[in-house]
Amino acid sequence: MRILAIDPGNQQSAYALLDADLRPVKFAKKPNDEVMKDCITILEENTTVVVIEMIASYGMAVGKEVFDTCVWIGRFIERLAPETYKLIYRREEKENLCGSMRAKDSNIRQALIDRFGVVGTKKNPGWFYGVSKDVWAAIAVGVTYHDKVEEERRLKLINDKY
Repeated sequence: MRILAIDPGNQQSAYALLDADLRPVKFAKKPNDEVMKDCITILEENTTVVVIEMIASYGMAVGKEVFDTCVWIGRFIERLAPETYKLIYRREEKENLCGSMRAKDSNIRQALIDRFGVVGTKKNPGWFYGVSKDVWAAIAVGVTYHDKVEEERRLKLINDKY
């Protein structure tokens, strides 16, 4: 199964297409309209699950940017996969990858590198060669979704066994 993971923003979003091994095979951060076009093209080419990071309220006041991001999440859901989209919350990523709600972006990036390997160089590209900024967050969305599905599958096998 391939995973198309999106880290939405109010004007630009990052996305990463992960193969069955969770290797990012296509990724970018672009204006939202361009991300929408890229994602539609990816979905037309392959059977892919779309996973989008969802915003959650933690009781603090938020600004216009957060509400604009929510609008874009809705637009992605509507256009990309109305029946098959999945949402992942940032807290799920932090818990899954770092084991702590206090994890920051740098902790998530390091957890991904620790799990899959070094970034690499132009001469010797690694698993994440070329990945930067919000694309790390998109990859974290996809990996967390994968891990969640695998955990549910393992639990079902255990329950079916007993």
